[in-house]
Amino acid sequence: MANNQGNEQGKGAGSSQKASESGSAKGTGKRGFAAMNEEQQREIASKGGQAAHQKGTAHEFDSEEARRAGQKGGEAVSRNREHMAEIGRKGGESRQSAQRANENRNSTAPRSGGTGRQGSKDEDDKG
Repeated sequence: MANNQGNEQGKGAGSSQKASESGSAKGTGKRGFAAMNEEQQREIASKGGQAAHQKGTAHEFDSEEARRAGQKGGEAVSRNREHMAEIGRKGGESRQSAQRANENRNSTAPRSGGTGRQGSKDEDDKG
């Protein structure tokens, strides 16, 4: 009886050994989905999603579930202090550049006056 079990195990090992030998001959041995380029993967995944919706088994987030998922993602990201500091820097730079653009726009824009001519501050003080 022990011999039979050994033989059965040997058969399984032999078949898996052949699979690994064929994989090593190809290099990394990517197969199936992993061997496809990104465009092919997206196309197949899209078909699967469409089929699930038609069948009625597709999962759709409700607003509460989506909120919880977003909150979890935010918590995970905020644990990375370096990443958060980088985001803050970018936001500050963006806001600062927007303020400067606004100031430049306001200082170069012609003043609106009833006379239709641009007056300088000095002319207004003399009058």
